[in-house]
Amino acid sequence: MADVSSSNRGTAQAKPEIDRNALAIALHRKSRSFGPFFWIPMCWLILVAIACIFAPFWGLPPADEIDWAYIQSPPVEGHPLGTDNLGRDMLSRIIWGGRVSLTVGFAAPFIGVGLGMILGMIAGYYRGWADEVIGILIDAWLAIPGLVVLLLFSVVFGGSLFMVCVSLGLLFIPTAARITRAATLNYSGREFVLAAKAMGASDFRILRKEIFPNIIWPLIAFILIDIPIAIVIEGALSFLGLSVKAPTPSWGGIIAEGREVLETMPHIAMYPTIIMFLTVLCFNLVGDAIRRRLADVREGAI
Repeated sequence: MADVSSSNRGTAQAKPEIDRNALAIALHRKSRSFGPFFWIPMCWLILVAIACIFAPFWGLPPADEIDWAYIQSPPVEGHPLGTDNLGRDMLSRIIWGGRVSLTVGFAAPFIGVGLGMILGMIAGYYRGWADEVIGILIDAWLAIPGLVVLLLFSVVFGGSLFMVCVSLGLLFIPTAARITRAATLNYSGREFVLAAKAMGASDFRILRKEIFPNIIWPLIAFILIDIPIAIVIEGALSFLGLSVKAPTPSWGGIIAEGREVLETMPHIAMYPTIIMFLTVLCFNLVGDAIRRRLADVREGAI
């Protein structure tokens, strides 16, 4: 009887590993059928990422270098996209500005999801007073307008890239914590978790080995939603003067500078606007395709 019970516990504990393997295999098989509305946007995102990552190697003039011979110039030789109202190369500023916008777009959701995941797992696993305290803190944080938080960080800590990522990341914590709590509540009573507890596994090991691999998928979907949102918010902050300070470029900052000469030289604001629009659109299309595929694969695995 003891052997049978031990075998049942081992089978129950191994179940999530089998589910994860089946999920990974099914996702790999289905990845070939994403379709053009996934691969075309993905190609654009890869192109933008390569352009921004390898910006120092394209032989472009520095983003803050002024060419006095071409002030507010349309596209000419040496300046494929023209120059801005200070004679700075538009192509160089867009590429270097993309490094800032994409850094914020990726870093802020990861910061928010990382902190929110910790709070949500604690609340969903321990429940009781821990759940109540974390719930009150999250409700209190949601009661504070996000713009007030961003203004406070900008005034107190300045407009460095790091602080912009942190301040934006804090805005994503409540939603990430609630998603994680709900998923943790769903898995904390499963057989494989109960079996791990019966075998003497520590709470940290259960959270790390049994629960985290199963709740990571909704968090991935959440990150895919937040990346384009963070890019747009950073652009809005740059427009308000609350993001990285000049002369460091960002897409929002370039658009804000272009509004001053919008009637006479619309290309200064038009080019970064088009690039930001296409990038955000492609992130949304790719994120939707991956979320649908994850949902289909999980249903198939179940």
